Amino acid sequence: MTGGAIIELEGITKTFGQGTAAFQALRGVDLSIARGDFVAVMGASGSGKSTTMNILGCLDSPTSGVYRFLGTEVQALTRDQRSLLRRRYLGFVFQGFNLLARTSAVENVELPLIYRGEKKEERREAALRALDRVGLVPWADHTPAELSGGQQQRVAIARALVTDPEVLLADEPTGNLDSERSIEIMEFLAELNKTGITILMVTHEPEMADFARTIVHFKDGLVERIEKGHRHGVPAGVA
Repeated sequence: MTGGAIIELEGITKTFGQGTAAFQALRGVDLSIARGDFVAVMGASGSGKSTTMNILGCLDSPTSGVYRFLGTEVQALTRDQRSLLRRRYLGFVFQGFNLLARTSAVENVELPLIYRGEKKEERREAALRALDRVGLVPWADHTPAELSGGQQQRVAIARALVTDPEVLLADEPTGNLDSERSIEIMEFLAELNKTGITILMVTHEPEMADFARTIVHFKDGLVERIEKGHRHGVPAGVA
């Protein structure tokens, strides 16, 4: 099920550098993402997809235009408020897993809660619940070296889910996995999306993008076209 827009971009531009060295990475991006959608973002290197994802994740700010998250203009927030938005509403999954090598799975999942200052007992309970969502409670005490690539990515997803985010931002989540593990992760993300969480995923692989409900193609700093994933019906709420 999808709802109203959780994310709205209007005329978003992003310019890096100044003068003759200036490069316009985004040239007026308009995009609306419905709450509960699963969106794959595709495009060649330099198309603007990664810059857009950084803006959506409050890791960067646009040069101009409007970014609304749940109706709030993100540019109007202070730096601390943007940081709070990122910690409370967004979860991040990366291609490289970014797990601490000498730390157990459950301790890796606890990290975002440590940054939020939550008590040890509450952190552990929440981390185990998140690991249960990805089917890895039996491996809670294992270090990354004792886990397969697919299991490591599931731990990374559990770490992103432990704060109960509204939106999961995934950057090439299958980029370091073989075909079998990639499909496993995509099937899991599709099932996770059915619980109501909004997912935005950058990918270069069309077969992975087809797990999404909606596919957004970027080209030369603009949204080139939007289409439905082949595994789904009409795109939900993206315009």
